[in-house]
Amino acid sequence: MKKSLCVVGLGYIGLPTSVMFAIHGHKVHGVDVNQKAVDMINAKQLHIEENGLQERLEEAVDAGNFKAAVEPEEADVFIIAVPSPIREDKTANLDYVRKATEAIVPYVREGNLVILESTVPPRTVEDVMLPVLKDTGLEIGTELFVSHSPERVIPGKVFQELVENDRIVGGINEKSSEMTKDLYRSFVKANIHLTDATTAEMAKVIENTYRDVNIAFANELALISDQIGVNAWEAIKLANYHPRVNIHTPGPGVGGHCIAVDPWFLAEIQPDLSQMIQLSRNTNDNMPVYTANQIEKLMKDQFIQDPKVALFGLSFKANIDDQRESPSLKVILELVEKGISFKTFDPHIKENVASNQTQDMDEALDGADILVILTDHDEFKQLDPEYIKSKMNNRVVYDTKNALNLDNWTEAGFIAKRLGDSKNG
Repeated sequence: MKKSLCVVGLGYIGLPTSVMFAIHGHKVHGVDVNQKAVDMINAKQLHIEENGLQERLEEAVDAGNFKAAVEPEEADVFIIAVPSPIREDKTANLDYVRKATEAIVPYVREGNLVILESTVPPRTVEDVMLPVLKDTGLEIGTELFVSHSPERVIPGKVFQELVENDRIVGGINEKSSEMTKDLYRSFVKANIHLTDATTAEMAKVIENTYRDVNIAFANELALISDQIGVNAWEAIKLANYHPRVNIHTPGPGVGGHCIAVDPWFLAEIQPDLSQMIQLSRNTNDNMPVYTANQIEKLMKDQFIQDPKVALFGLSFKANIDDQRESPSLKVILELVEKGISFKTFDPHIKENVASNQTQDMDEALDGADILVILTDHDEFKQLDPEYIKSKMNNRVVYDTKNALNLDNWTEAGFIAKRLGDSKNG
């Protein structure tokens, strides 16, 4: 049975989710506080980058199943997909979730279903949303149904994973869970696992915390390898041939709206019992500092005075335009503090968001002493060292993502270094 949906939040999760429901026959009213984004969406233009989104947006709008606005409207189902960031003190900022819930209260009617998709600390549905939803005057669990179904997709593959990934549904009661499962079955082909809301919240935070701890382990291996003449990337690859080992890869830090944020949710609610989680988070948070220090050291080792750095990559992962919590931006802050001159370039970032950013690769390279790869975009993997060296003043390259074949760069006359690889060079 087709439903009317009101989706609050039209960002990297809310917009693809809205479009997915719309192309499967549901009527979707999308809501966002950003008037520019709303206008662009209604004009079938994208304010975010995601593979396959443009054609699906056009299909949804042309079919009359999707429109965007700055205010909610009545619907059968309300989906909240707003940010849940952390504050400077690493505590969860649930203001967006609270305000989104308050915004739908005047439009909620008996029999409606409210779904929270945002990743949140355990007990957010119980302690934040339900008290607000009581203002509807409806009895929770019999007249109004509520659940948490966290997104589990990766940028760049959102539409594939919306269909193929198992989904968790945690209702405040069995009927809430079943209603939510029936809705997502519109397009989810994988298993849908039912539980309670707080367990669903915990499961999603666990998923991202596991990955953060694993990455911190990989980063520690890289730091050690930089000191003892080992290529951590090769060593990790060999270790992963063991059938029960799956070590992630190191890098200049951890970014994104999930992995760099969610572990702090557990640290906040149980600080004394989350020592490993906090250590891992601090390890990963320190990698941009380490990266900037390595850039400075490379320049000093080559006796380069007043170096100019070409930083390639601003997004937090490859082939997307998402810069949330990007370690590249933190590397930039460190270089600013050191007084090191730089230019930044990212082919996926169309608007200037960083100081000294350029839309032209050659401009970023012009007169540079060192090229630093901070994001492993496919475009960077295809860089021609012979061409690059013609644009630079000195020929030094530092690859923090294992994106380049450094043998090719060495043959072209570069001093070529890789994070976590003191064996090279």
